[in-house]
Amino acid sequence: MPNLERTLTHARIPTNMGEFQLYLYHASPDNKEHLAIVAGDVAEGEDVLVRVHSECFTGDVLGSRRCDCGEQLELALQKIAEAGAGVVIYLRQEGRGIGLRDKLRAYNLQDEGYDTVEANLMLGHADDEREYSAAAEMLNQLRVGSIQLMTNNPAKIESLQTLGITINGRVPLHPRQITADNAYYLKTKVERMRHLLQLQELPYTNGHHDQAENPLILLKRPLPANRPLVTLSYAQTLDGSIAAERGQPLAISSPESMQLTHEIRAASAAILVGIETVLADNPSLTARLVEGANPRPVILDSQLRFPLTAKLLERAAELLIFTTEEAPLEKQQALEAKGATVVRLPADANGRVPLRPMLTHLRALKLHTLMVEGGAQIIYAFLNEQLVDNMIVTVSLQFVGGHAAVGGRLHDIPRIKESHQKRFGEDVVIWGVIQ
Repeated sequence: MPNLERTLTHARIPTNMGEFQLYLYHASPDNKEHLAIVAGDVAEGEDVLVRVHSECFTGDVLGSRRCDCGEQLELALQKIAEAGAGVVIYLRQEGRGIGLRDKLRAYNLQDEGYDTVEANLMLGHADDEREYSAAAEMLNQLRVGSIQLMTNNPAKIESLQTLGITINGRVPLHPRQITADNAYYLKTKVERMRHLLQLQELPYTNGHHDQAENPLILLKRPLPANRPLVTLSYAQTLDGSIAAERGQPLAISSPESMQLTHEIRAASAAILVGIETVLADNPSLTARLVEGANPRPVILDSQLRFPLTAKLLERAAELLIFTTEEAPLEKQQALEAKGATVVRLPADANGRVPLRPMLTHLRALKLHTLMVEGGAQIIYAFLNEQLVDNMIVTVSLQFVGGHAAVGGRLHDIPRIKESHQKRFGEDVVIWGVIQ
């Protein structure tokens, strides 16, 4: 437990929100400096608005969207300024006490699919190493009577009460919105750390569809073992057609739903189609309509029919083609001469590229999220082998009477769990988790 020395110094700090006094404290033996940001007269005050905030450089300074820390700090200062009195205790215990270095390492683990608690444990830390005795002593030195604590964390309330702080009430600090970047983090805080948040009542956004539920949140789910998270995403008509006839492209999506498709691409590490789609559409498979990186193109081509004039060869250094051992060697050499990567795998019972070994190979390349776009045989194969984690389907409100989206009869009938739907332009987008 740190021993807190009395105030080292303090100064007036005028801000856009109001004027505060900034008090600097020194704690030993950890040699950390903590801060109290004070508005108005809080000495002997009852029900004083107080926020006990642990340092978060990425959120407080950079405005990171991975967490809600910066948002909570700003909101607490606003509430105190509006009330005319209150205290923010700013504790130097970055990353729930594990420090900035291991916090950044934990972020990397989270990008691999582990949640914020699992990441801490994997690095040899407790899920939460914060300690609040310095905060309690600072409040005592400021002679605060009782407080209204601005927090969503019941463990913080319990700890401060154990340290003798009288807490007469809790003031929640709700995030303004859930995004694809913070959704899994917030969900983990609720489910594993008891945080008092009603996530279902908060708006979803990806920066383009404000105040709307966001399909991209699906891509933040935990990774399956030994393979990427697979999101099946394609467009069809009301009668289930994805093409007017086999091998012929069909423009289905409205501009709004097409932009969503490109957002999904930009949020995915890789995008997969079959050779039939390449032959019919000659696609680029980029995310050109939105900001963000292009996904790595992955093609399944059991006989290496890939055209040497395809647009995808303009990105040959990124192009990854999976084929079988029966494919012609000279075609592989021609594709590799243009810069593409060709991977041979033993064919499955149907003579096609085996999906599970292919997915294991992608995971080994650290491609953690895979968007599967089609065509019909690819959609059928992934569904039939139960390798789809998420589904995002755009439905154009028209009839075509063309080629069906699923190219075969499925052994088990997959369903979308907790489905959502929303209009994007003239289309309806349906999404959810596959079970």
